[in-house]
Amino acid sequence: MIEQTLLRFELGLTEQRSRNYSSSRLNANCRFSEVSVSPVRLQVMGLTKQYLRYVSSAVFGVIGSQKANIAYVNLRGERGRYVAVAACEHVFIWDVRKGEKVLILQGQKHEVTFLCPSPDGVHIAVGYEDGAVRIFSLMNGESNVSFNGHKSAVSVMNYDGLGARLVTGSKDTDVIVWDIINECGLYRLKGHKDFISQALFLTDKNLLVTSSKDSFVKWWDLDTQHCFKTIVGHRSEVWGMVLLNQENRLLTGSADSELRAWDIDYLQEEKAAGEPKVKKGKTLLDDDDDGDEEEGDESIEERILSCKKSGSVLREARDRVVSLTTDAKARVIACHGNDSVLELFTVLTEGEVRRKMTKKTKKAKKMAAKRAQDTGEEEPEEPVVEKMLKDEIVRLTNLRASAKIRWVDCMTCAGNELKVALLLQNNTIETYTLKMADKAPAANKTARLTLGGHRTDARTLAFSSDNLAVLSASGDTVKVWNRATLQVIRTMACEYALCSLFVPGDRQIILGTKSGKLQIFELASGSLLETVEAHDGALWSLCLAPDQRGIMTGSADKTVKFWEFELIKDNESVQKRLTVKHTRTLQLEEDVLCVKFSPDHRLLAVSLLDCTVKVFYTDTLKFFLSLYGHKLPVLCLDISHDNTLIATGSADRNVKIWGLDFGDCHRSMFAHDDSVMFLQFVPKTHLFFTAGKDKKIKQWDADKFEHIQTLEGHHREVWCLAISPSGDHIVSSSHDKSLRLWERTREPIILEEEREMEREAEFEESMAKGDVPVVPGETPGEAAPAGKKTVETVKAAERIMEALELYKDELRKKEEHKYACMHAGKELPPPKPNPILVAFGNITPARYILDVIKKVRSSELEISLLVLPFPYVPELLQLFNGYIQQGLEVELVCRCLFFLLKIHFGQISSNQMMLSVIDELRSNTLSKVRGIRDMMGFNSAALQFLQREIESKEDVTFFAEATGRLKEKKRRRRKRERVVLTLTA
Repeated sequence: MIEQTLLRFELGLTEQRSRNYSSSRLNANCRFSEVSVSPVRLQVMGLTKQYLRYVSSAVFGVIGSQKANIAYVNLRGERGRYVAVAACEHVFIWDVRKGEKVLILQGQKHEVTFLCPSPDGVHIAVGYEDGAVRIFSLMNGESNVSFNGHKSAVSVMNYDGLGARLVTGSKDTDVIVWDIINECGLYRLKGHKDFISQALFLTDKNLLVTSSKDSFVKWWDLDTQHCFKTIVGHRSEVWGMVLLNQENRLLTGSADSELRAWDIDYLQEEKAAGEPKVKKGKTLLDDDDDGDEEEGDESIEERILSCKKSGSVLREARDRVVSLTTDAKARVIACHGNDSVLELFTVLTEGEVRRKMTKKTKKAKKMAAKRAQDTGEEEPEEPVVEKMLKDEIVRLTNLRASAKIRWVDCMTCAGNELKVALLLQNNTIETYTLKMADKAPAANKTARLTLGGHRTDARTLAFSSDNLAVLSASGDTVKVWNRATLQVIRTMACEYALCSLFVPGDRQIILGTKSGKLQIFELASGSLLETVEAHDGALWSLCLAPDQRGIMTGSADKTVKFWEFELIKDNESVQKRLTVKHTRTLQLEEDVLCVKFSPDHRLLAVSLLDCTVKVFYTDTLKFFLSLYGHKLPVLCLDISHDNTLIATGSADRNVKIWGLDFGDCHRSMFAHDDSVMFLQFVPKTHLFFTAGKDKKIKQWDADKFEHIQTLEGHHREVWCLAISPSGDHIVSSSHDKSLRLWERTREPIILEEEREMEREAEFEESMAKGDVPVVPGETPGEAAPAGKKTVETVKAAERIMEALELYKDELRKKEEHKYACMHAGKELPPPKPNPILVAFGNITPARYILDVIKKVRSSELEISLLVLPFPYVPELLQLFNGYIQQGLEVELVCRCLFFLLKIHFGQISSNQMMLSVIDELRSNTLSKVRGIRDMMGFNSAALQFLQREIESKEDVTFFAEATGRLKEKKRRRRKRERVVLTLTA
């Protein structure tokens, strides 16, 4: 076994040397520059120092992000088996029965904040941190529809009953209704003053109800796009809302323990007979309380519905409602606060309520008769039993999860079985089932997904010497991952880990814990070999000695200790096991935060709580240098491979590069927007990476003091990172519970292009935060355009303008050719067409403009036309007339035409030259639209006819099969009776 381990270690070293040799050949100029101490940029025969790009390779370790909800999805025809959860910028579809990921919906950059499956179960809408919405297909995981209208994170989404419209609410206080079929925004509804917590369509009526953190619940009439009623009965934020009893009751949850119920009464339309009431003016004879006026306002407000409070349901929890939801039939209500208890209520049907009231009436009559008998009355009074809210909504049970609940989703299945999926705050998913028919239903845990990640943040990472295994340790577990497959190899329970490393040979690992202990684990068996009481305070840092014979530890007890590896005989086993033996101690005056050996084993660097870094000789432990300059404690440091540079990262957000020979500061750089948490050199180079609390990982050149690349992907503070011995891979850990793998590619980085990309990203971000485009001539009100101005819409408008300019140039060339032919008196060769038209198959300039408009994303078309300057509009309207006459893309052209007429009505109507064009457009558009309408009506009637034919055939087949089964059943019964008669005879 030992020989195999040594052979494996030697092969690993050989492979590493070969990789370093090959990379040194590819980047010979890079190696030469790194050896030179001078920071001057090297230029030899046009060659410059080359950097290779690191890109994101994978996200692992996260089961469910805490910022979004959990939702049951229908996949492969099965209900209640698959759940969708956010995983940073991706969406994972988990099979809770097998505990496996079956589908990953790939995101781009921003974190997922809300999920909403479609009613047909085929699609799922995903809302993101930047306000974008994408709709994915659950069949193949692809996204073909995307919307961009919100300026900040999407907080809620819901489909209507048919799945044709989607309503989204955001932290920017706006509500937007999107048309899924046409892939465009319908309108933006403004009125709330804080972020939207819920938005619900009413099934049979074109109404919308929304709730917000501003404590208001608003009712919107989508026909007129205005708010016709506002419920102001809440004293605090409204965090959740559901519709019950066939949408005749509204239940709202706020920041207290009361779920308020509101009865909805849908009023009939006003009587046709009679003239509308005219509001009388106020006279001196009227009262001062304005009672008549309020009554008149109320009647106007309640012309669609009335919504009055009918009671409340009390929760056991005292904190705010975190999530409030129901199953698809609104029979079960599930709500929870910030604790681990889920409260379940059941909504009784009308029959159940009737039976319950009958029992209460009988009981009241008995009590009245008994009271009358006691008092001597002849006829007892008929008792009046009022129906209370508690008679309709009954507490079902309380479900206690293993940790605090972040979100819940539930669904009822056949057999009156309720399935509940819980997303917990410790990166865990749990599912439960319970029988609703039982008198005291007990929740049975059916699944718990924990293997794929840590329960708490991973605070330490390490690579094995062969680059194949990754170690991550958190507050309760240590996991070893296969880097290639990202599967967990070992999971072991540990104490709160702060630092870690692989023992040479990669058969054991050592952890430093918050309690000051060293824990040694064996990977083969996954067992804890030994726990060593190393320090009296938190053990913040571990460092392997360059000779690989021992380790150095630094702790909050103001000591640095040196340990040697030893193999000792274990009483329980014949084989020897690894342990560490304490050899020396370096006593210091402040807490030790980080320790590091120089690669030549000559020096050791120690960062202290007093913001200094002290350097000692390793052999004698005598003081050598002290590095002053940081304003806050140094949290991380590293020494270059050639022992010439030491880089330090501090909580003051700066990185300093020092010379290790004299302790002089070569350069101080502002590195991150928050504390620098980790710093490490890439092996055999002067390039190093830093990780900060600002969610970013950055690469730097210690020779030229340049920022090379920023790795963005994490959505919370980055705690630590580890670079593989080969330098080809980086793994990082964050507060978002995710571990990310980064891979070095062969693509070179051009620093000027990197800076340009950063400037474009800043411009796009500033544009996204801008105001929504305003339609000229319209005053801002409750309704506004749904889209927002983005870089894509600006580029689309520029492409349309370029196409119109090309069209004008081609017309001008034709006119010049025609004039030249007339002047010459003979036919001249035609001018050469524009190369763009030739590339598109020698199409006409007018057809090219139509193709450019067709390529604009449907959800961005209106905003792109809104950005288009007016001088281009008259030419575009004339082209639209030609398209409609030819029958080219009539629906798309009509959509653009109506929008342009709406936003430029004043300028178009005041232009006398445009009146003839508009008149011709009107007649042509009406005739073409009528023709399309007739064709669609004919096709619809034909499809309905085919549907009736198929249904009639299916009914005949069904009845024939039923008749055949009945005959077979009778035949078997007669045969069974014959057998019984034979036996009795």
